[in-house]
Amino acid sequence: MLALRELQAAFAGHLGGADRADLLAVVADGAIPAAARLAVHRHHVQASLGAALAATFPTVEALVGPDFFRRMARDFVRHHLPSQPVLAEYGEDFPSFIAGYEPASGLPYLSESAGLDWALNLALQAPMGTPLTAADLAAIPAEHLPAMTLRMASGACVIRSAYPLDRIRQASQSHDEATVDLNSGPCDLLIMRRLEDSTFVSLSAGEAAFVAGLLDGATLEAAAGAAFQADPAFDLTGCFARLLALGAFAALQ
Repeated sequence: MLALRELQAAFAGHLGGADRADLLAVVADGAIPAAARLAVHRHHVQASLGAALAATFPTVEALVGPDFFRRMARDFVRHHLPSQPVLAEYGEDFPSFIAGYEPASGLPYLSESAGLDWALNLALQAPMGTPLTAADLAAIPAEHLPAMTLRMASGACVIRSAYPLDRIRQASQSHDEATVDLNSGPCDLLIMRRLEDSTFVSLSAGEAAFVAGLLDGATLEAAAGAAFQADPAFDLTGCFARLLALGAFAALQ
């Protein structure tokens, strides 16, 4: 008889695809033989996890098709079983897995598209906080603003890519058959939580540097300096007003 820890490890290995003859001794036979019962359970678990991945990574599934995605998800599940019970939080390692997945090597943008899907998923799970408003800032003396640090809204992040991930996702989700030019330039995206879902907005190079600085805890002055370094023509006033209107900043604590 296997010890509990050994039994758990054997069962996890079985779910990942490794047949374990020693499990047959601890699974009772019935109308369905033990081996068949174990196989059914493995299939159910892998299919359920594959469906969860498809829900989290819709861009990836649309780009490669359901059949290829199921195969890729099955190969991922074999080595990456969930470590916690919330399936919406499953798949953190999927983008890096795709980057090294040989059958998908002809799609160099696929792993970064998966990264965008994952960032949108994380933003969706983030708590919906109270955004900063212009009225909040009106009470702060102007000379104090440069030294201030503003928090971005919960779930916000910046994704920077050499590929047009925004157009790739939009085309995949709208089933647009028009070809996306992969050489049409890099993209910088701000991922954000909304009331009902999550979304992204395109940023200029200066805006991306500004937001990235704030996300790293920089003061407004330091973040603006990074933005001007990225783009000497950066419009600080216009960028700040845009982000404020989008509700991208968290309310002051």
